[in-house]
Amino acid sequence: MLGNLIGGFIVIIVGVSLLPTVANQVVAAQSGNVTGAASTVLGLVPLFFALGIMSAGVAITIGGLRNAGIM
Repeated sequence: MLGNLIGGFIVIIVGVSLLPTVANQVVAAQSGNVTGAASTVLGLVPLFFALGIMSAGVAITIGGLRNAGIM
């Protein structure tokens, strides 16, 4: 149980620390020859990255709480 919670916190910390790097790379990619719908979809990459981090953290936390018998 404790290992799952620590792993979840590590996933969240690493993901949150990488979020600005992902956002900077998206801006750099959009400054190139990307227009129209491709630019819009490329702009959504940081949002989906953040949602993935959040869902992974929630899933790991729920798994740890289930193993502890709290949920």
